[in-house]
Amino acid sequence: MNTTNLPARPTLAPVQQAERIQIVDILRGFALFGILLVNMALFSHPFQSLLFPPDPAMPWYDRGAKWLIHFLGEGKFYSLFSLLFGLGLILLMARIEGRGGRFVPLYLRRLLVLLGIGAIHAFLIWMGDILILYALLGFLLILFRKARPRTLLIWAVILIAGPILFNAVATGLVALGRSVPEGAEQINQIFAQVEAGYVADLERANRVYATGNFLEITAQRAYDYSSMGMISFFVLGFNVLAMFLIGVWFGKRQMFQDLEANRSRFRKLLLWGLGLGIVGNVTYATLIMTLPRFEPSWPLLLAIAAQGVGAPLLCLAYVSALCLLALRPAWTARLKVLAPVGQMALTNYLMQSVICTLIFYGYGLGLFGQVGPALGILLTVVIYLVQIPISHWWMKRFRYGPAEWLWRSLTYLKAQPMRRPSTS
Repeated sequence: MNTTNLPARPTLAPVQQAERIQIVDILRGFALFGILLVNMALFSHPFQSLLFPPDPAMPWYDRGAKWLIHFLGEGKFYSLFSLLFGLGLILLMARIEGRGGRFVPLYLRRLLVLLGIGAIHAFLIWMGDILILYALLGFLLILFRKARPRTLLIWAVILIAGPILFNAVATGLVALGRSVPEGAEQINQIFAQVEAGYVADLERANRVYATGNFLEITAQRAYDYSSMGMISFFVLGFNVLAMFLIGVWFGKRQMFQDLEANRSRFRKLLLWGLGLGIVGNVTYATLIMTLPRFEPSWPLLLAIAAQGVGAPLLCLAYVSALCLLALRPAWTARLKVLAPVGQMALTNYLMQSVICTLIFYGYGLGLFGQVGPALGILLTVVIYLVQIPISHWWMKRFRYGPAEWLWRSLTYLKAQPMRRPSTS
């Protein structure tokens, strides 16, 4: 049988160094700092503490630090990671289909591997994992891979508006129920019971994470993930999918492949993002410092709406600012320091969890509940500054971070070459 005329089987492999888009790695590296900045409070305190306003006795410097994290950090950096995740779908699809390969089966396998990594992270390291949510929503994202840019933006707006409208209806129903004396009494009792349940969970989490051994803390992680983790799926899920779609839009418009050609777009995004984003996030940061999150109220609805719109816009302002800076030669050299951090973003994300849980949990230094927001910012800076030289050292010698190597090897069902070729 003559096989010389048969079409060659496409060779599929992970993206090579020469194919990488440097600004995307820089943005990933930048996002990792913001992720750690926001997550630090959740490494060092129970997740249930999110539901309550800060203690009135909190020192002024900690209150100021907490407000600053709400304003500049919360909601912006997982949005940035989400945008880049959506962008990744388009870049990978173009590369795989350009080589004659089948994109969907490979991407499904990629998502399943990410789901497995997320499960290990959530249940054995830290329950604040977002990888599971990314993997599950990734299955929905595939449905939008052929969508037109306008359709992507329409769906993104719908997804951002959805939770705001839901909370508006819930707040209106609670207010209506309270307009009747008997209803007000019952509603108050219900929320008092809800609060008591969260307080009990918070006290138990404080005790277990601070003093428990690995098995006890793992059991607590599983409990917290089944409660608080599931709540976060709804709280974050709509925004994450919306930012996925915006990332796909960026990919279809080739925003990062040619920064110069898109300079005017980035300028517009920067102006609109800063203008509306600052107003929205100042409103959110100020209101949320005084409100419980488990009881619908009109001020809480305003805070949710302000962040729901303001966080994605400020995220886009961050993206635009970095892209415009990258067009300046002097800043290109400065920003390049973040690229290796972003190239091994998954490894660095997991490493942040390992480092912080060893600092705060009972099987580590046991500092859980003892680090306030101001010291948390300082600790964030120190950890991130350590990750930068480690990332540079690693990426000079290896093609991928350890977690990235595992992810790609399992995705392509073949162990990928790890070491870079010697330059000597």
